[in-house]
Amino acid sequence: VQLQASGGGLVQAGGSLRLSCEASRNIFSFAVITWYRQAPGKQRELVATITAGGTTDYTASVKGRFTISRDNAKNTIYLQMNSLQPEDTAVYYCRADLASRAYWGQGTQVTVSS
Repeated sequence: VQLQASGGGLVQAGGSLRLSCEASRNIFSFAVITWYRQAPGKQRELVATITAGGTTDYTASVKGRFTISRDNAKNTIYLQMNSLQPEDTAVYYCRADLASRAYWGQGTQVTVSS
């Protein structure tokens, strides 16, 4: 399974971006998908999760601002990020947990200017 993350970029504070994570095959009906992020000098942290059943969860700092969703027909997971703040600046990664294995996409850089 290969994951391709995209959608990062430079945005001003208060702006929005939508990240995409496309899988090489249909796995999202069976996998737990998580978006992580890693800021310079910091540990990688969990941002949002969506289960195979569609249950979502978010880290406290992004609740109400970020939304994780999926399109099974397109084998794609999205992370809609609104009201972005400079502290959201990081490299964002998607991860799929499937059958006791973890698959990572390459990171996509999100930079939020103040």
